[in-house]
Amino acid sequence: MRTQKGQITLLSTVPLFEALNDRELELLSRRVRRLHAEPGDILVLEGQRGREFFVILSGQAAVMHDDDTVATLRTGDWFGELALLANAPRNATVAALTPMELFVLDDSEFSALLRELPQLARKLLAGMARRVRQADALVG
Repeated sequence: MRTQKGQITLLSTVPLFEALNDRELELLSRRVRRLHAEPGDILVLEGQRGREFFVILSGQAAVMHDDDTVATLRTGDWFGELALLANAPRNATVAALTPMELFVLDDSEFSALLRELPQLARKLLAGMARRVRQADALVG
């Protein structure tokens, strides 16, 4: 099992959390849990209510919408925030392509963390904006 210090060090390597200071990383480390996934494991299912936010520590996952693969997520990517922020069903299915290690925040921990770390909310919004631009480029 990872030590608290080891988990903080790992969190500091994730681009989403790189601007957090030591105190903020410690706060975050107390809220996340680790998850291991094997190839083929479904992490989120399109249409279901979102209850978790995920950050990929290692591995790759496919993002599928209407049975079409629309993106591949890799180490450092995150997903699941849209369903939590909008209190809406998942807009895609995400399945592990390789063995994966992830950090997971449930909806109540995610909400509390955003209240305590507003700079994290800004980074999430920037990431969502980047995804919208990428989707627009594919359509246009």
